[in-house]
Amino acid sequence: MRSVTLPDHTEVSALGQGTWRMGEDASCRKQEIAALRTGIDLGMTLIDTAEMYGDGATETLLGEALAEVRDQVFLVSKVYPQNAGRGRLERACEASLQRLKTDRLDLYLLHWRGSVPLDETIEGMDALINAGKIRRWGVSNFDHSDMEQLLRAGGQACTTNQILYNVTERGAEFDLLPLLAEHHTPLMAYSPLGQGALPTSPNLSAVAKRHDATPLQIALAWVLRDPQIIAIPKAGAAAHVAANRRALDLSLTSDDLAAINVDFPAPTHKTRLAML
Repeated sequence: MRSVTLPDHTEVSALGQGTWRMGEDASCRKQEIAALRTGIDLGMTLIDTAEMYGDGATETLLGEALAEVRDQVFLVSKVYPQNAGRGRLERACEASLQRLKTDRLDLYLLHWRGSVPLDETIEGMDALINAGKIRRWGVSNFDHSDMEQLLRAGGQACTTNQILYNVTERGAEFDLLPLLAEHHTPLMAYSPLGQGALPTSPNLSAVAKRHDATPLQIALAWVLRDPQIIAIPKAGAAAHVAANRRALDLSLTSDDLAAINVDFPAPTHKTRLAML
């Protein structure tokens, strides 16, 4: 498993697992737990969730799935922006820990920018670290200006910025990714496969044929081309997890990347950061 090095020199799996919408359908529970455990067995040990997902149902499912393998996993969860203030942040974190049946989070993210002052959220995150509830903190859905304000507020300890990023959503490359690189902050890409609904692309299909892979595997390999990007596709079935894992074995050439750029060009101007 290829790894990405976090600012504190911790290495995490470059290809992890997302969990959005898991745990919401009881008939899928066993299949989803099997998928998560398959991913762990395949080395996809970074797992991302959030208190928002299923109003806590996803964290509850994940707590069950990780019952005997918690120490093998780098566990990430996210807090609602309205819960990111003084006092509420600690309570929200504790509720997530109880649902996840664990005593700590490896990484805790502010889900998106809200009205709570950033310095107050940073203070709360630092307090959670000092209490042993979380090991690190970061943000999600922060655009370039948000990151600049975070840094001015004293947020140099931010571990990652989790954003929507895939071949069809490349706006972050214009100014956000360079800023993250400057501060040695890895990007965490959610929905790297566009929830499995990427548009048809002649060049993506041609590259897939050359590598005896599927277009979605090529699209995931494209996201993983950068050594400072972590991808967290969600897969609710073990076969889907195994298919995603193969993307790490694909080495795209400069010709492959140039062909993909024709169908999915890099941004030439600033665009608003998209989010789901």
